Amino acid sequence: MTLNRRDFIKVLGATTTVGTLGLPRVARAVSLPDRIKTGKETTTICPYCGVGCGIIVTVNADKVVNTEGDPEHPINRGALCSKGAALSRIFENPFRLTRVLYRAPGAVQFVPKPWTWAVREIAKRVKATRDATFQATDGDRVVNRTTGIACFGGAALDNEEAYLLSKTMRALGLTNIEHQARI
Repeated sequence: MTLNRRDFIKVLGATTTVGTLGLPRVARAVSLPDRIKTGKETTTICPYCGVGCGIIVTVNADKVVNTEGDPEHPINRGALCSKGAALSRIFENPFRLTRVLYRAPGAVQFVPKPWTWAVREIAKRVKATRDATFQATDGDRVVNRTTGIACFGGAALDNEEAYLLSKTMRALGLTNIEHQARI
């Protein structure tokens, strides 16, 4: 069989299309697990980037059992980014830390500490650093800033947490404030 250039392009285009998109599939009904069938659905907004995608959260026995995009929502129409799609893993992750672990300078092991100790220790260290590096004026100009502390907000922060973090850091006099909103 001989192919001319035009026929070769047609065959190449058809095989590329089928290879990329796949062959048509027959839609099948999928049975939902019982934990999702019996759970209570609530609509909410994704807490991440600020686009405001709609999410349906299914709760069963005070436990989040499923999250999915809301197909009725005008912004995302059921689609979610990778962070929104993985939202349920925040609640059910077995590796999620639920207590404070502290490793002293030079130590090898982490030691569990109470939350009250951790909050007091962080406040003490922030205050000491701020006091040591605070600059009230720059020549004749009042600046009230500290350059010894920087703040970098993480991608897991929702909009409200990022706003509060920014306001708190500015109240402390920080000038080096950044935020990683999306990766």
